[in-house]
Amino acid sequence: MNARPLESELLKLFPVLAEMPAAEADRILSAATMRTVKAGTALFSAGNPCNGFPMLVSGTVRVTKTNPQGREVQLYRVKPGESCIMSTGCLLGDVEYGATGTAETDVTLATLPSALFNELMAGNPPFRRYVFALFSERLSGMMELVEAVSFQHLDQRLAALLLERGAIVQSSQQKLADDLGTVREIVGRVLRNFEDRGLVTLGREQIRILDPDGLRAIRDGQMASRRAQ
Repeated sequence: MNARPLESELLKLFPVLAEMPAAEADRILSAATMRTVKAGTALFSAGNPCNGFPMLVSGTVRVTKTNPQGREVQLYRVKPGESCIMSTGCLLGDVEYGATGTAETDVTLATLPSALFNELMAGNPPFRRYVFALFSERLSGMMELVEAVSFQHLDQRLAALLLERGAIVQSSQQKLADDLGTVREIVGRVLRNFEDRGLVTLGREQIRILDPDGLRAIRDGQMASRRAQ
């Protein structure tokens, strides 16, 4: 991708650049380095240093934490027009990554050098507001995740996840288990329970929602279901 399409795409996806003086925005665009990777590529791993501030142009990145037993829980996804607070936190605190970021699809991103990031945080109010707003939004999402994991049964969490994905969910049971931080066998039992009750039909890596109101009732704790053992 040459400079002009890149600049145009970044300006469209990151309105904060338009809030800056033109010369400052041009300097940022000139300093950004472009990278395109294939789905499944590890963009960063726990224990590694962070060398720049990523700005996602296309694709999605999945950020996960793995416990010593190998169980993985998804912390959040990064979408086009967003950055990664894990990277931001590492840059601000000069610490190593505490989680892993993997390209869920083919990904294109621009990265600002860490020195420029620190300079912008110190002297560019629009950029600083953007970073702190990103932190605030992600923190709210993380608190919701903690609440769900701590206080909700798996059937409630799975019902909520299916409703977020639309009428037809294209996903394997293993992928759903990874998203929920559990194991495939338990997700499979809950899904079969949903199917027995006429809430969904199960196909090969596909779930069709038949009764969204029923799933909403489970999500909201208004309908008891047979808990996965």
